[in-house]
Amino acid sequence: MSATSIHPTQPAVAVASDQPVPDGPLSYRNLPMLLLRAREKMMLHFRPILTAHGLTEQQWRVIRALNEHGALESRHIADVCTISTPSLAGVLARMEAKRWITKTRMPHDYRRVRVSLTPSSRKLVRRIAADLQAAYIELERHIGAHQLAETYAAVDALLAGLEAKAPR
Repeated sequence: MSATSIHPTQPAVAVASDQPVPDGPLSYRNLPMLLLRAREKMMLHFRPILTAHGLTEQQWRVIRALNEHGALESRHIADVCTISTPSLAGVLARMEAKRWITKTRMPHDYRRVRVSLTPSSRKLVRRIAADLQAAYIELERHIGAHQLAETYAAVDALLAGLEAKAPR
């Protein structure tokens, strides 16, 4: 004999009658894990492109952020790229050694650093752009333009909601 536990955010799960029905936080699907799995599935489309151009995922996130936002302070890069500050220090050091970025101390506070793209990294962005666009087109073809648009909207709404209620 089995009972069915139904939660609006979780598909029905058959549970043996002698087992407790999940309740409370365990009645929800593991959203952080689902988002991580979705990220990994997405990166299967993009990781080979980055690797072919000699980039790590973190390096590409930094280059893309600087390309989209212009020069940024290290702490802003960490936030935009979701890279911890200690990890970012190593990423930036390796990128500087490859001459992909330049660091400039802020004149009013020498502890703060402004990071900019170099001409060689801007060329890299132009070289990689066509491959990335092709990957996005293939992704859209695979899952559908409507599903992709809905995903963007849902993720934007999720982020907006989380950022509005972020713990201080």
